Amino acid sequence: MKKLPDAEFEIMRVVWANEPPITTAMVMEQLGSERKWKAPTVISLMLRLVKRGFLRTEKEGKERTYFPLVSKEDYLAWETEHFMKQYHENSFLSFVNTLYNGKQPSEKELDDLLKWVKERRE
Repeated sequence: MKKLPDAEFEIMRVVWANEPPITTAMVMEQLGSERKWKAPTVISLMLRLVKRGFLRTEKEGKERTYFPLVSKEDYLAWETEHFMKQYHENSFLSFVNTLYNGKQPSEKELDDLLKWVKERRE
């Protein structure tokens, strides 16, 4: 698996948020004011996602439909693992220190973290 460029990730977010199959028209409608992409741009991005193995496509009449081949959970797990290795040498403590960078976590955040650690130890 490879990291998705931002534009392709935006397309996949729409795909993951919908029940398959999805069409380019659905993607354009749901991106709405976020992006002013024209149909050829969306089609091009979706075909790139097919080539990368994130989507498969079927032609129904004049319209193409798309189906996800990679789940959101699988992609986010891969992306997070890659991020942790690249930037934090797989250190959870390094990640948390960077995340807070001198800011004090709230009592609730600390309680949630302690609860999470306890659950992992059991």
